[in-house]
Amino acid sequence: MASNRSDRLILVIKIGGGDQFTSGFVEVNPNSKIPAALDKDGPGGSPIRLFESASIVLYLAEKYKRFIPDDFRLKTEAMNWIFWQMGGQGPMTGNFGHFMAFAPADKIEARNYGVSRYGMEVQRLCSVLDRHLDGKHYIVGEEYTIADMIIFPWYHAIHTVYKQTLGIDAAEFLSLDNYSNLNAWASRVFNRPAVKRGLTVCTKGVGKPWLEDDAGVDAGTKGLIESIVGDSKSSKS
Repeated sequence: MASNRSDRLILVIKIGGGDQFTSGFVEVNPNSKIPAALDKDGPGGSPIRLFESASIVLYLAEKYKRFIPDDFRLKTEAMNWIFWQMGGQGPMTGNFGHFMAFAPADKIEARNYGVSRYGMEVQRLCSVLDRHLDGKHYIVGEEYTIADMIIFPWYHAIHTVYKQTLGIDAAEFLSLDNYSNLNAWASRVFNRPAVKRGLTVCTKGVGKPWLEDDAGVDAGTKGLIESIVGDSKSSKS
C-alpha cells in the first residue's frame, strides 16, 4: 500500500537488541511489539500511532481507499477473516513455530507437546481456510483485500521460517500438500509483484532494500528515526 512510496520510511527494529523497549518505540507501541507505525499525516493533519497488524492494515486501507471492499456485506466478510487471523491463525501458528524451531533442545517433552498441540490446531485452521477457498481466487471472492494480506504471511512462514534444527520441514510435518485450495491461493498471492517486494522489507538490515539509498529521507524524518531507536543505550540504563 503506502509503503511502496519512497516517502514512506520503514525502520529496522532489532528486537534481539531491545529496540522495542526504547522510550521512542514504546511511545508508538506501548506493548513493545512489532509491527508498529506512525503516520505523521494522521486525522486532522496530526500524527497518529498504529500498533497491531490488523489495526495498521485497516487504517491504511480506510485512509487510502484501497484493498477493502466498498460493499458492506463483502467488507464484513473481510473483517470476519481478519479477526480469524488475529484470534486464531496468527497466535496458533506462532506457538507452533516456537516449539517446532526455537524451543530449547533439552526441553524434549515440552517441545513435543507444543508441536503436537499447536500443530494439530494449525492443521485444523488450514482445513477451515482450504474449505473456504474452494472455488475462490481470494479470501473475499475475486477481490484481493487486506484479509489476504494479513493471512498470507503466517502460512508463508510455515514454509520459510520454521526450520527444525534436526532438519524436519514444518510444511511436510503438517502435510500442507493436502490443502490444494489453500496452496493455490498462497501461490496466487505470492506471485503478486508487491507481495514479493514486501517480503524483502527489513532484510539485509535495511527497510527498503530495493532502494539504493536514503537520499529522499529528509532531516525531520532522520530525526524521527533517532527519537525512536537511536538512543537505545540510555533508554536501557
